[in-house]
Amino acid sequence: MNLLSQLFTPSALPSLKRSRRGAEVKTPQEIEVMRQAARVVATVLKEIAELVKPGMTTADLDAYAEKRIREMGATPSFKGYHGFPASICACINQEVVHGIPNRKKVIREGDVLKVDTGAYFEGFHGDSCITIPVGRVTPAAARLIQVAEEALYKGIQQVRAGACLLDLAGAIEDHVRASGFSVVEDYTGHGVGRNLHEEPSVFNFRTHSMPNVKLRAGMTLAIEPIVNAGSKVTRTLHDRWTVVTVDNALSAQFEHTVLVTDDGYEILTDRTKV
Repeated sequence: MNLLSQLFTPSALPSLKRSRRGAEVKTPQEIEVMRQAARVVATVLKEIAELVKPGMTTADLDAYAEKRIREMGATPSFKGYHGFPASICACINQEVVHGIPNRKKVIREGDVLKVDTGAYFEGFHGDSCITIPVGRVTPAAARLIQVAEEALYKGIQQVRAGACLLDLAGAIEDHVRASGFSVVEDYTGHGVGRNLHEEPSVFNFRTHSMPNVKLRAGMTLAIEPIVNAGSKVTRTLHDRWTVVTVDNALSAQFEHTVLVTDDGYEILTDRTKV
């Protein structure tokens, strides 16, 4: 299993490059910097969603993302991270996570395209992922994308100081299962801030294998349900990065960087505000 994959795998959590102080509570000044990092990410993903068209390659999208991230005064969080060679993860159809952009990977009409990226700005990271229907997709693909996005917001709606992480996990899992899909359990969300991946692990399914962390105002979380049309089981390809569904069924993912507040949450990577 590759290193970036391990960062999302519960059994490998001790290998995380994370704060030694555990789940960090950011200061107001740090939160403002994170807003700026997250705004870069939101802007890039919004622009990519608007420019994607059949015939482009995932390498085209990667080049665009890196250019725009740097133009806005940030640096790509992913590029070079444990050796990852690109500024975005680009996954098509049955590819789940960590897809490496490639000039030979052509985007086609009807594809389900996942684009995940991060930006590092003045000491802090923002992180977000979207799933883009390329042109006209099948009704089944459209429904999968809809449910994955709904699942993200079902989880976010549970966020507030005093809530527990399994409140988020349960809301996500219940919505996905009720919709007839499966939640990928091999990869989870995470804290985000000074490091791209920090404590706590943010599960998308109920589990008793990790502490049920209580949220505090000032925490920043990357919440990211991954939803499969078929089996929840995944496998990693020979490139040691790209993860695919074991049954070649479609997969969709959405992610936001979210700030915990006293009475709720703030979506820092909100694309509607850029």
